Amino acid sequence: MQLIFDLIKYQGNIPMPSAMYGFIYYFCQIVTLFFCLMYFHQTIYIIAGTFKHFKFKGTNYKNHSYGIVISARNESKVIGNLISSIKSSDYPQELLKIFVIADNCTDNTAQICRDMGSIVFERFNKEKVGKGYALNYLFTKLHSESEYADLVPEAYIILDADNVIKPDFISEMNKAYDSGYEMATSYRNSKNIGKNWITAGYGYWFMHEARHLNNSRMLLNSSCAISGTGFMISSKVVKEYDNWNFFMLTEDIQCSTEYALSGRKVAYVSTAELYDEQPETFRQAWRQRERWAKGFYQVFGKNGSKLAKSAFKNFACWDILTTIFPALIITMLLVITLPICSIISLCMGEFYTAWFAIESLLWAFISLGILMIIIGATIVITEWNKIKTSNWKKILYIFTLPIFMFTYVPIAISALFKKVEWKPINHTANVSIEELEMKK
Repeated sequence: MQLIFDLIKYQGNIPMPSAMYGFIYYFCQIVTLFFCLMYFHQTIYIIAGTFKHFKFKGTNYKNHSYGIVISARNESKVIGNLISSIKSSDYPQELLKIFVIADNCTDNTAQICRDMGSIVFERFNKEKVGKGYALNYLFTKLHSESEYADLVPEAYIILDADNVIKPDFISEMNKAYDSGYEMATSYRNSKNIGKNWITAGYGYWFMHEARHLNNSRMLLNSSCAISGTGFMISSKVVKEYDNWNFFMLTEDIQCSTEYALSGRKVAYVSTAELYDEQPETFRQAWRQRERWAKGFYQVFGKNGSKLAKSAFKNFACWDILTTIFPALIITMLLVITLPICSIISLCMGEFYTAWFAIESLLWAFISLGILMIIIGATIVITEWNKIKTSNWKKILYIFTLPIFMFTYVPIAISALFKKVEWKPINHTANVSIEELEMKK
């Protein structure tokens, strides 16, 4: 109690700045400057993406053959809706083949997919677990075994079992491939965005990535990044990368990094829209985002120095470097350093300095919270008709987005020290593309 009185007392009786006070002041200034320099380009992205929407122009596109690749582990509740949405698409069905990797399944996922006309490969491996291994297994079979030679398409579209696609999804993705891009990503919407603050946090951030980041990258003639699902990659590139030789916890970011280093560009197709299911419980969200955070560390450890060296001649390398070296790491520096400084100051009897350290941390979080609210508001303004929930929830989730993003801080700290393994996320949102499109 005496400590509290001392802190209040020193608010009105400011002593001469100490060495510790100076350290805290300059430390915060350096971190702020570093943050602004690292993410200044994303401010430009948000402005550009808010006012302009990139679209591929023209109508005379040649149709190409695609393999729709679905990695599934015990997805019997949802995978039927995805296959139905593929079969009801407006793209010529004779140019499509659906490949399903039933990866360590213990339910009837494989049989459901076979009954719906898919080509199913079953894989059982309890040691090499994860989507990267599943994709590598499929591509190795298709590209190495003669019996599958006639099945190899010009390009693949990678989807998750819980997705459903809009009828023109493949036709729109085809525009990117026919325009010369060998890798492209799409617009990621959410099936269950209005369920709670967690699903809304995911949904709003994926919309931000699509509209304000990837969209702006296309407008500014830079390279985009693939993100988990809903991306296209040519057979040629898959073979070049040893049939998808990406096994880190975030194999999509690993692939995007290698592609950026090669000097090539990933396209973004704003008109190719899919719906994705988001985790609905904090426990599942923690587990998934902990894997993402650990995967970012892995990719940064492997390619961070290469990206930094290439950043001066290839802006896409700088762009993706700031993605795998996220603001979370900067935030972690503040969260760890400032409380330690405060404790040391208290032990030295410098109560004003101790308060200054805590005050600086609070202002850092307030500033980041305001930034997240601005991003959330911008998303709601630009994507209002795409957010499938009630109007009052659209507004509410602007203010819960900062809470969702701040929970990344303990997750990132946990991932830094913990051994993280790939674990499946349960999907239960059994909803068709027709039902989603009818939903206001």
